[in-house]
Amino acid sequence: MARLSREDRQIALGRLQAGQSQSAIARHFHVSQSTISRLWVRFQATGSVADLPRAGRPRATTAANDRFIRLRHLRNRFLSASSSVQALPGPHRLSDQTVRNHLHEAGLRARRPHRGAVLTRRHRQNRVQWGNQHLRWTVRNHWRHVWFSDESYFLLQRHDGRRRVYRRVNERYAPNCVDEAPVHGGGGVMVWGAINTAGRSTLVHVQGRITAQRYVEEILRPHALPLLADQDAIFQQDNARPHTARLTTQFLTDHHVQVLPWPSMSPDMNPIEHLWDELDRRVRRREEAPANHRDLLQALQEEWDTIPQQDIRHLIQSMPRRCRAVVAAQGSHTPY
Repeated sequence: MARLSREDRQIALGRLQAGQSQSAIARHFHVSQSTISRLWVRFQATGSVADLPRAGRPRATTAANDRFIRLRHLRNRFLSASSSVQALPGPHRLSDQTVRNHLHEAGLRARRPHRGAVLTRRHRQNRVQWGNQHLRWTVRNHWRHVWFSDESYFLLQRHDGRRRVYRRVNERYAPNCVDEAPVHGGGGVMVWGAINTAGRSTLVHVQGRITAQRYVEEILRPHALPLLADQDAIFQQDNARPHTARLTTQFLTDHHVQVLPWPSMSPDMNPIEHLWDELDRRVRRREEAPANHRDLLQALQEEWDTIPQQDIRHLIQSMPRRCRAVVAAQGSHTPY
């Protein structure tokens, strides 16, 4: 019986009911005649040709043990299976894999966690308030006027644990199987950029530590102000110290720049964060990887200029959805 699939059993049953001989059906499916005979006997006795339930291996845990394991991992999603084995009350002989199997039955599987900013109660309240204030903003009337800006740091070499090497047993330390990485990724470069539905800024190289004075003189005055010449333009920046310093706010006020209030710890609300990810992927996909900081900066600037404007427009068009998502999440983390 195990040699016939469920579909083949249905076909064989239909042929039996049509009057075809068991030997002919057995030859067609390349099984013994006794297999077809047992199929017919089972159908006459039970009215079905499905597999009968099997006893299987006895469970090593009780219903109470299963409930304990499930609730323990629902209350703390970062617990390991071995810790649950040790914490299980009463005498037991369980393996870590048994605990994992029971968690799989409950729909819980080990995944790489999303890495998000630390959100306090005040942060969540501010994020919900900001989302509610901008729920009625539309792309056509509001978001298309906003210039989203941010700084980002790009490493010369990034090792995030996702690379894999094909090797034989005992070749872990073979020279051609070791992923050599310089300390701290070999350094990197910081850049500033701004995006809008109608265009983008130049990608500005930020050298050294950024201060309010440098932010005004090296970024806002030469690069941001020309973008904000339109009287309807709105400037967005996060709450980094150089952005909120008195010198910066006074400069923006003197030049009549309308600044979009921004909640702290909210990179998921800024569409330019996704553009940084895309920029990094484009640089990593190059056939020749940047060999030094100068090559990295040149590659970043070249890829920045080649990103289609339609991609930027799609990111900014997601702002209404982002506002709804942060309100629905009550200020907690969102999928963006």
